[in-house]
Amino acid sequence: MAMLPGLEAADLPSDAIEVGRIADAWGIKGWFKVHPYSVDSEALFSSKCWFLLPAEKGAKTFSGVAKLAITEAKIHSNTVVATARDVADRTAAEALRGARIFVARSNFPAAEKDEFYWVDLIGLDVVNREGIALGVVKELLSTGAQTVLVMDYEQDGKTHERMIPFVSIYVDDVDLSKRRIQVDWQPDF
Repeated sequence: MAMLPGLEAADLPSDAIEVGRIADAWGIKGWFKVHPYSVDSEALFSSKCWFLLPAEKGAKTFSGVAKLAITEAKIHSNTVVATARDVADRTAAEALRGARIFVARSNFPAAEKDEFYWVDLIGLDVVNREGIALGVVKELLSTGAQTVLVMDYEQDGKTHERMIPFVSIYVDDVDLSKRRIQVDWQPDF
C-alpha cells in the first residue's frame, strides 16, 4: 500500500496533535466531512496544513503520513466540512474516509487569558495549597456543566484515580511553564 495519488508524503511534526478524523465524502466536488475531537474546532480552521495517518481500524487506503493542503474548512449544518488542493472529486474524498487528522500544536490559535487547551494540561502535576501532591493529569472530561481533571496518584503501591472539577472555585493557578496546577482540594476528598 502506498500514498494516494495527489497526496504528498510527509513527516509528522514533532508537536502534532490529533484533532479529528475524516468521516466521509460530502458532495461531488472533493469536499469531505470531518469529525472533530473538540467542540471548538478552531485548530482545524486555523491550520491550512493537515497531516493524515491511516485509520486505526477498518480499510486502509494509504500508508505513511500524508500532508493535505486545506483550501477551505467551515461549519455546514452543524458539521465540519473541508476541501483540499489535492482532493479533486468525490472518489478522492471517499479514499480519505477514516483518516486521522493531525495539526501542528504551533498552528493552534493563541488561548485567551485563563483559557487552556486540554492537551496542554495533560501530564501536569496537581498540588493543593499546602503543597501536597494530588496526582498527575491523565485526561479531562466534559460533563456538560463543567470540565473535570482526571488524575492518577500513587498510594500504598497502587495507582488510584482522583477527579477535581476544573472550575475557578477549586483551581487557584495553572502554570504551564512549571507544569503545575494548584488547587483548593484535600487528598481525602
